Amino acid sequence: MAKSYKAVAKYLMVSPAKVRPVANLVRGKNYEEAYGILLAMPQKGARFILKVLESAGANAMYQNNKLDESQLFVSAIYVDGGPMLKRVWARSHGKRDILLRRMSHITVEVSESVEE
Repeated sequence: MAKSYKAVAKYLMVSPAKVRPVANLVRGKNYEEAYGILLAMPQKGARFILKVLESAGANAMYQNNKLDESQLFVSAIYVDGGPMLKRVWARSHGKRDILLRRMSHITVEVSESVEE
C-alpha cells in the first residue's frame, strides 16, 4: 500500500472558487508534470498550490529517503473556504454594501506511485 504525504496552507487571501479550477487541472497527475503545469500558469491560485505542492513533496522526501520526485503523484487536492473578512462600502441615503474578502485553505496530498 502506498503511503501518502500531505501539506496544508491556511488563510490564503484568494477565493476558493478561483483556486478550484487550477486544482482540478493537476489532480491525479505525477509530481513533475503537476509542477510544470503550475509553474506555467498565470493565476494567483497556481502560485499558492505550487508552494503547497513543493512542501508536500519535500515532506515525502524527508520522511522517506528512498523517494525522489519521479516516484510521486498528486493523489488529492482540497480547496476549502476559510473565514471571510467583511468590509463595508458606504452608499447613498445612508445605506451600505458588504464586501466579503474570501480566504482559502489548500491541502495537497502526494503518494508514492505503485509500480507493478
